[in-house]
Amino acid sequence: MADYGHEIQFGFFLDPAIGNPARTIELARIIDDLGYDLIGVQDHPYQQKHLDAMSLIGYILASTERVRVFPDVANLPLRPPLMLAKEAATLDQLSGGRFELGLGAGAFWDAIKAMGRPVREPKEAITSLKEATALIRAFWSGQTIRHNGEVYQSIGARPGPVPAHQIGLWYGVLGPRALRMTGELADGWIPSMAYVPPAKAAISNAIIDEAARALPPSAGYTTLVPM
Repeated sequence: MADYGHEIQFGFFLDPAIGNPARTIELARIIDDLGYDLIGVQDHPYQQKHLDAMSLIGYILASTERVRVFPDVANLPLRPPLMLAKEAATLDQLSGGRFELGLGAGAFWDAIKAMGRPVREPKEAITSLKEATALIRAFWSGQTIRHNGEVYQSIGARPGPVPAHQIGLWYGVLGPRALRMTGELADGWIPSMAYVPPAKAAISNAIIDEAARALPPSAGYTTLVPM
């Protein structure tokens, strides 16, 4: 798999299970001490045996010194994009620029419906991801929000705070259309190796590459494979 001119970085997929929160934070500190670059935390708010991902990430950031932390991936149907942008910017400010944002269009729709959110058809889910990306980036840039889309509407929202650094926005997606959108809009791709074995990952990367080639030379994305 190509490195696209980026340095190789190493991450750890930290289980947010509720059984032993103290051990979870201890593991995060060990990962930080060992020099890992990233910690990913899965975001399934409907899973009763999981801690809330964003709350846990905030605690991890407060308990570590250098490792960057991201939701793997934030559940867009359950997290309105402008609130997610504010959470991200706040965590980034409080941690000195150590938060990144993994974002997904949604899965496990019955569970999402049980949490009071609508079920989105595949086309609408992709549209929601595209619109959310524009909204989040506008919020992080400090622009007053003026968006009237198919899924999200926000006219006149005032953003703040801005992030401490340029937060990476990485998609956790699978299908060809979403992969092409990754090459066009995202900063990185987070494949789940349970669904994307190495051979399929190479094919998916090729789809992202093809979409990204039309972008300016300075643009690019990173593939993040949780360990």
